[in-house]
Amino acid sequence: MAPAPMPEILAAFEAAKGFMPTGEGLALYAAAMEAGRLGLPLLEVGTYCGRSTILLADAARAAGVTALTVDHHRGSEEQQPGWEYHDPETVDPELGLMDTLPTFRRTLRRAGLEDHVIALVGRSPQVAKLWSTPLALVFIDGGHTDEHASADYEGWAPHVVEGGLLLIHDVFPDPKDEFTGQAPYRVYLRALESGAFTEVSVTDSLRVLKRTGTGI
Repeated sequence: MAPAPMPEILAAFEAAKGFMPTGEGLALYAAAMEAGRLGLPLLEVGTYCGRSTILLADAARAAGVTALTVDHHRGSEEQQPGWEYHDPETVDPELGLMDTLPTFRRTLRRAGLEDHVIALVGRSPQVAKLWSTPLALVFIDGGHTDEHASADYEGWAPHVVEGGLLLIHDVFPDPKDEFTGQAPYRVYLRALESGAFTEVSVTDSLRVLKRTGTGI
């Protein structure tokens, strides 16, 4: 039976702003609990308001490791004004730009998980260039263009250790989903074709892969 979060953690996840359904969240949590046994950090690309970070942080707390989450907090393409996933409450009224960082911090505070997360505020490729620590888990849930999804994969997948997990969210094989899930789908295929990763599980749009070889 897959490990599940305590009711108060699941309630905090479901109350937080974000787009991950509960079923996918439970699969993320189970993967994070498994990866946590490696004794290395768990890293997420694409924080938004911290919905999925709650689950990673709780798994990290249980394993005695740290969760990290990377985001510039200005929103991805589909979250900008005029697009389907835009939330006016995330706009800084002074600058007129999205700023999800304050909401994220409140989310973690309410969940009691601030001490188990390090927020890396910046663009994923820039942060990845400076990164050198091995990771037990990388969860790619950032921008949905080929440019951004590929950069996230190329920047962070090399840091996943042998036996560690690579998770890719919003994988939609149907071409009708070009603007929401085709780029993550292409990254998913690339990971499998590399021979470095083997698929472990599929939960709706969430793919869990394990590093079983070298490279990316």
